[in-house]
Amino acid sequence: MFASMANAWKIPELRAKLLFTAAMIVVYRFGAHIPVPGVDIQAIQDFIQNGQAGVLGFLNLFSGGALTRFAVFALGIMPYITASIILQLLTMAFPSLKELAREGEAGQQKITQYTRYLTVVLALAQAVGYTMLFRTQGALPNFSVITFYEIVITLTAGTTLLMWIGELITQHGIGNGISLLIFASIVSGLVPGLMKFQTMTLVSTVIFLGVALLVVISIVMVQEGQRRIPIQYAKRQIGRKMTTGGSTYLPLSINMAGVIPVIFASAILMFPPTLSQFFPGDLMKSFSDFFNPRGAPFLIMFAIFIIGFTYFYTAVQFDPVERANDLKKNGGFIPGIRPGRPTAQYLDRVLTRLTLPGAIFLAAIAVLPSILIAVRSDITFYFGGTSVLIVVGVALQTLKQMESQLLMRHYEGFLK
Repeated sequence: MFASMANAWKIPELRAKLLFTAAMIVVYRFGAHIPVPGVDIQAIQDFIQNGQAGVLGFLNLFSGGALTRFAVFALGIMPYITASIILQLLTMAFPSLKELAREGEAGQQKITQYTRYLTVVLALAQAVGYTMLFRTQGALPNFSVITFYEIVITLTAGTTLLMWIGELITQHGIGNGISLLIFASIVSGLVPGLMKFQTMTLVSTVIFLGVALLVVISIVMVQEGQRRIPIQYAKRQIGRKMTTGGSTYLPLSINMAGVIPVIFASAILMFPPTLSQFFPGDLMKSFSDFFNPRGAPFLIMFAIFIIGFTYFYTAVQFDPVERANDLKKNGGFIPGIRPGRPTAQYLDRVLTRLTLPGAIFLAAIAVLPSILIAVRSDITFYFGGTSVLIVVGVALQTLKQMESQLLMRHYEGFLK
């Protein structure tokens, strides 16, 4: 591991990518500590911490504590994720967007542009909602029209800047920029959370650490698990040359969607209770309590959404018909399966069966730690399954990208 890190640091291009990624994360964490103008931070912290088990505490986790400070990056990157979900759903529903997605890089750039516009609109609406919410809690003592516009514009600009930082990391750094920003947000709350071990009994501490270790090991095993479909290539004559046939395999991961379904499900389920926070009243309070992230209704819907989004995102990433046509064009076939439509049906059947245990695993890991915390009331360290899935999943994806860079230069990778 340390030798691989040393080798990565020796490569100028990889070193520049690592330094750029680190610099962007530092900028993000710096912006998460700069409050917007005219706000009483203590009043906001008291309000959120009094309802820490509710939705605002969960949202504060994804913003890296920026929400309790009502910082420039208080909205986090969640508006961009919500916009991405909406655009992907619209792409599946509208043929014009589906055709645009098939146009390659030019079409994808157009969809990305639409996602950016929608992100700004969602961030603007969310900024207005948070401003009005915190005003009712006395967190804006000198509230005026000018202050209102300053706060809304600052929060919207902060989310837009975060979106740009995430895209810069993806283009010029290591790993997926949006995922790394969420990773940095969650990890930033790890150190303060570890201090809560002092209030836990020895039995609860041992149980918590044991479950956490088991969860991390199982996540790594499932993320790396795959089924290999054998592929045989026949000899072909191209011009005057005869190509040599051979055999290889098509790897199908158990969890092809990664941690995206967990992030998508969190974004969708956080939207209704977030809206309810902006409107006072007993009805809205009951609605917010129903969507309590540690409550049974939320956990059940969370698991269902994760399973659904796992199938949805897997279908977006892997098209059996397109893959079967590519194999047929290149003279490849699966032994015992006819090329063309039978191959597509076979791949679809295998992928459907393979995705089910992966989806159930994601849902179980996401909700089981919350159930453990509910059973053991003295466990005060809330670093649930959603956080662990995202942290471990993003770390594995980033290590894989670094490993590919090392292997291209004939170095030994991280994952052996």
